[in-house]
Amino acid sequence: MNSNYKSLTEQMQRRLNPENLTLKEPFREEVRSLQYQDALLFIRFAMKGVEPEYTSKSIEAGNRAKKHLEAELMSVDYRFQGSVMTNTHIRGYSDIDLLCLSSKFYNWDSYNVNRYLNEDSYRRKLTEGQVRKLDAERNKSSYQGDSDSDLRTIRLTSEQIMTSKYTECDTSRPKSIKIRNKDLHRDVDIVIAAWYNDLRTILGDDDKNRGVKVYDKHVNSTGSADFPFISIARINQRSSDTNGRLKKMIRFLKNIKSFSDLQIDLNSFDINALCFDIDTSNYWSASYVELVPVLHKQLTRIVNDSAHADSIVSVDEREYIFRDKPQKVEGIRRLLDEVSQVLSDMPKPLYS
Repeated sequence: MNSNYKSLTEQMQRRLNPENLTLKEPFREEVRSLQYQDALLFIRFAMKGVEPEYTSKSIEAGNRAKKHLEAELMSVDYRFQGSVMTNTHIRGYSDIDLLCLSSKFYNWDSYNVNRYLNEDSYRRKLTEGQVRKLDAERNKSSYQGDSDSDLRTIRLTSEQIMTSKYTECDTSRPKSIKIRNKDLHRDVDIVIAAWYNDLRTILGDDDKNRGVKVYDKHVNSTGSADFPFISIARINQRSSDTNGRLKKMIRFLKNIKSFSDLQIDLNSFDINALCFDIDTSNYWSASYVELVPVLHKQLTRIVNDSAHADSIVSVDEREYIFRDKPQKVEGIRRLLDEVSQVLSDMPKPLYS
């Protein structure tokens, strides 16, 4: 990564504040105190959230698209997902994902429901109330329609609606329709999907734990399940509990990756998980400069301690992030190289 921190900070400022809005006074004062310390200024901006004015425009663009769809689509639920919903996006002009979910049916984890009901070793793990919940799920009448056909209809109808409302509308993507709201200067990805309930969803009876399976029009079917809503809720809650520090760390690593000249095979899902894995006692009272060595320690541990790397799970607790994924660990190694450089360029008394 280029160590010209002044140049990198200027790029970040343009990215975070593309319309050059006046920064809020407390942040302006803080920035003034760092104006002759380029590395610290870079770190501070790399951890900074996008101004609320920009985020609200992204959500407004999503809501406008939703209103167009609601006027014509039937039996569809709408939800937002993505980093905008946790304010961990690192660009002012960030797009937002609008999920369009058929409310006619939902998929559920029949394999594990049957296993827990039919195999004694698993059934013994359940309370009587949990057995009743799984029995009720298994005994519900199955959907008699064609779920893939329903999703295809939503997709094709959404394409017609969006094409009629927006001059910039890309319908070529298999899993999303991308529109450009020219008034708000925002992109919206419209994603057709089906609801999905796994064992935890059914037993917990919590809407936040519901999953989604995204529809792919090229193959006319859905893929594996994602659980975006519990991840959003957990990141927002933990960051609130630590006065925003979790999100600062996530944004910092995203910015480091974006400026790196190295190929770092990590996505937002991975970065969220590795930051969420850090014990809050290690950073709940840390200043922003102290968060850099906290991250450095976590990355170093993942690289050097395979048992710990293998134990790290996604924020939704549904999958292992690094287990049997050497390319991800290599991505951590490269990210560590970049963070090490920043750490070495920081004034030593600040973190030693």
